[in-house]
Amino acid sequence: MTHVLVPVAILEGGTVSSGLVNLLSTMDVTVLGYHVLPEQTPPDQARAQFEDRANEALDDLTEEFRSAGGEAYHRLVFTQNRQQTIDRIADETSARAYAITGTTGPVDNVLVSLAGDTDATQIVEFVVELIGDRPIEVTLFIADGDVASDDSLATATEQLSAAGIETTTRVAEGNTFDALIDAVAGHDAVVMGERAPSLSSLLFGEEADRVAAASVGPVLVVRSSAAAADADDSDDNDT
Repeated sequence: MTHVLVPVAILEGGTVSSGLVNLLSTMDVTVLGYHVLPEQTPPDQARAQFEDRANEALDDLTEEFRSAGGEAYHRLVFTQNRQQTIDRIADETSARAYAITGTTGPVDNVLVSLAGDTDATQIVEFVVELIGDRPIEVTLFIADGDVASDDSLATATEQLSAAGIETTTRVAEGNTFDALIDAVAGHDAVVMGERAPSLSSLLFGEEADRVAAASVGPVLVVRSSAAAADADDSDDNDT
């Protein structure tokens, strides 16, 4: 079964909504409880102080995912680099996607972005497994005038239709990212692909995080086939 990593800021009151738990019921899940340490704080000191409380919270979250239908596990990490840790654990667990948790009730409709340099085939395959035979509607988001997106749209529509998933299409006009932010409204969750680093991401932050900031609901980021963790294990302390 496809594996999804669900990072949670476990010592800052981070949790997972019932809507996301149910949405991921077709997946196996690793809940990654993380705590970002100040630069001078030794991980062993944080472990001694917080480990028991963090693991209790992770046990509860993991059981919610198990009750929803899939296999579920958890990891606890004290780190000084959140994104590097997410990438590393996603690689170690062979996670096909990771979640930015958000807040949502029942998920009835999902926005799926095929715009940009993402791998549309991987995204659509993930969506088919994610939704299964549930009556969840999909809106496919593409960039206006992008030939690659047009080709991806035809293939995606065919694959989703064959899986019995109802789809509509939203075409970006003007700035693609701004149009994606506009399209988020009215959808319970977003699925998008992992993007290569760019000047924009360096200046304004990762695109997925910016989409999540504009969305009440969760964002599922499908990892690229080239994704590989290059984190330095010395920065983390796992349980």
